[in-house]
Amino acid sequence: MLISSLLLTLTPIAVIILMLVVWKKPADLSGVVGWIVVSVIAFLFFQTSPEVILRSTIAGGVKSFAVSLVVATSLLQMAYMEKTGALKRIIIFIKTIASENRAVQIMMINIGFGTLMVSVGATPVSLLPPIMLALGYSTYVSIALPCIGYDALCTYALLGAPVVVFVDMANSFLGKGHEISLSQAGSVFFMFLPVISTLIGFCMLWIVGRWQGIKDGWLPCLITGAVITLVSYFTNKVDRLVVLTGIMCGAAVIIAMVLYLVTTGKKVIDKSKLTDEELQYEKNYPLWKALTPWGLLIILILALNLPTDMFNFLYRKVTLPIVGLSADGKPIMTRALWNAYTWIFVSIFLSIPFIKPTSAQLKETFKVWWRRAPRPVFAVVIFFSIGEIMNFSGYDMVANKFAVASMVQVLANFSSQIFSNAYGAVVAFIGLLGGFITGSEASTIAMFSMYTMKTTSLLHMGLQGMLIVTAGLAFGGGLASVISPAKLQNAAAAIDKMGEETKVIRIAFVFSLILIAVTTVLVLGLLRIYV
Repeated sequence: MLISSLLLTLTPIAVIILMLVVWKKPADLSGVVGWIVVSVIAFLFFQTSPEVILRSTIAGGVKSFAVSLVVATSLLQMAYMEKTGALKRIIIFIKTIASENRAVQIMMINIGFGTLMVSVGATPVSLLPPIMLALGYSTYVSIALPCIGYDALCTYALLGAPVVVFVDMANSFLGKGHEISLSQAGSVFFMFLPVISTLIGFCMLWIVGRWQGIKDGWLPCLITGAVITLVSYFTNKVDRLVVLTGIMCGAAVIIAMVLYLVTTGKKVIDKSKLTDEELQYEKNYPLWKALTPWGLLIILILALNLPTDMFNFLYRKVTLPIVGLSADGKPIMTRALWNAYTWIFVSIFLSIPFIKPTSAQLKETFKVWWRRAPRPVFAVVIFFSIGEIMNFSGYDMVANKFAVASMVQVLANFSSQIFSNAYGAVVAFIGLLGGFITGSEASTIAMFSMYTMKTTSLLHMGLQGMLIVTAGLAFGGGLASVISPAKLQNAAAAIDKMGEETKVIRIAFVFSLILIAVTTVLVLGLLRIYV
């Protein structure tokens, strides 16, 4: 293998890293530059026609819909809830929870509510820091905990968008007749959850109170890990429940912590920290009304996924494919009637009779959404497009085959030769890098999963080995949330403490390396057992 091909393949990744780290440019702009670089290299050095580059760019954008459109619709829902006052009422409620037991409060708010929020499309890194600060936590803690609390279940964020992308990418690689199901993928992801979710709990306790914090909170932490383990075991066994894992785990943790408080004789709700204005707002705005958009969304998602016939109809039969777009001619399954973005929008519409927004509030909703949504949505799209160009670089549409090895194939060849059977030891760190670059687990899967699957194929690891290693990559991408500059800055901005995130990132980097090391041990252990 020519070293020049490898260096050319790594160039777009290196450029994106330089844009983010050295020149401190935002993800969307870094992505555009990365797209330009990867397109030029594909054209000049990998015999890729402009048509293949254009088709791959658009196809990547379409394949991103499971994530990008969920981001768009969830941001619309958040703007709607913010401008109608629903979000304020929910925040007031969360501030009253578990004031007599810090460990329970940490688990319930940051893992329970954090996971539940991110599963329905909300953003814990923006919503939870002000609550943590109001509850008496330091600025440092208020920034750090919301960024790490939901990381173990990142795969199930945005109503399972990352795991849906994972399955679509795997089936594209495996080919027709060899597809995997959501539960096959989910059962592999589950294997990482017991250890990682529990360790994240201990990391949060250490951030708050060092060893004393761990001593005081070890039992709620272990209970939280056990609850996530139990619930996710069952949800990942059934296709139609996989995408509900985050919702069910978040709700189960909240319920478990409430039961723990009741059992130990502690208050569940304490309104002593609320201001007079908040108490009055609470009285005037019913909690059920504020929760209507999320409640309706959860009801809709359950109705679409729990009945087997409904799930099979929407997920397997009404796939609504887009044909003739991909460079290789394969249809792109959109599943628009099953994917979450459709139902997030529907839940907003259905909640209108309950929330009764004014025309001014609706106008403000769309104004705020238009200001917030385009850049993060575009950032997701552009990284999917970069991944698709890397996958199809070197493809000849006339011959219907690769004229030269693609960028992804070059990386896979190099990795199989250099790392050989030790590849499992580095894949989580590659995921961490991918998550840092792209800012999300789903985008990490889009950019690097095909490379990982090709590498495991060259190493003859089999289907189970491929799933384990690629799950390790995805987990690494999810754990990058805690060191993502954009997410830490969002958390700091939410409490008007921009600049404080630099203090958090130092310890966050240490914890991310520890969690990645543990993920690596799990990958190697699972490979030894199953391969």
